[in-house]
Amino acid sequence: MELSKIITNPDKLFYPADLIYKKDVIAYYYLMSDYILPCINNRPFVMNRFPDGITGKSFYQKEIPAYAPNFINRVAIWHGKEKKWVNYPCVANKEALLWLVNQGVIELHCWLSKVPLIENPDILVFDLDPEPPLTFKDCLPVALLLREVLLKLGLDAWPKTSGKDGLHLFVPIEPKYSFKETTRAAFNLCRLILKTYPEKVTLERVIKKRTGKVYLDYLQNTRGRTMVFPYSLRPLPKAPVSTPLLWEEVTKGEISPAEFTIKTIWERVKKYGDLWSNFHRRRYDIKPLLELI
Repeated sequence: MELSKIITNPDKLFYPADLIYKKDVIAYYYLMSDYILPCINNRPFVMNRFPDGITGKSFYQKEIPAYAPNFINRVAIWHGKEKKWVNYPCVANKEALLWLVNQGVIELHCWLSKVPLIENPDILVFDLDPEPPLTFKDCLPVALLLREVLLKLGLDAWPKTSGKDGLHLFVPIEPKYSFKETTRAAFNLCRLILKTYPEKVTLERVIKKRTGKVYLDYLQNTRGRTMVFPYSLRPLPKAPVSTPLLWEEVTKGEISPAEFTIKTIWERVKKYGDLWSNFHRRRYDIKPLLELI
């Protein structure tokens, strides 16, 4: 399909302070789609829409609009609390991705499971969030400790910036466990890290009690939660990008998430290529994590 049939209002300012227009955001996702689509393909997609740019009103939308074109796949998921089925969009091609971006979707929020195994996640996540006065750099030693334990248990993780102040670790797993089981697996490891590093990390859910520590949000693994996926833009000044990292960069500790923006990411991609190209070539069994005490 021709892009001209998908795109409307290309000259609308999406990032006013940085003079980044809707057409720039669409161009970014068009150029990055070969890296993005393998990660988000066939995942339920939650739309975080900014129809008037990042300074305007935004809203989350799970249900795909009735007027959405047929080239966007749908998946119906039962929501017990609301007692209804929700038809989520699933992005399987470039046209679907760009159509959603044209609706004001700036971020890539997806489930940790894929069609057809919706109830069996194929990704386990560790969401590291530094609470003031801590910064991104305080997340790095915690991430290294998490990986050290994972490696000892026969697993591994892929790191990326959150695009804000935090750090995400994604673990590709066998899609044979429930969300409750993957959440428990993440909790078991986070609890172990807390015992090892109590002065540095917290599992405290009350925000005001987290001050000065890195929050390990294992609850991001629960059913219905979404994560920002690799190369997603974030609705913040300068249009930061949630960027895959090398473990060597995490170890050296010289990186800053502010380095990676819509205007700089291409130089990094040219230098390193797709750091997550082999993400799903191996999937790990989380049984060792479930057996942690």
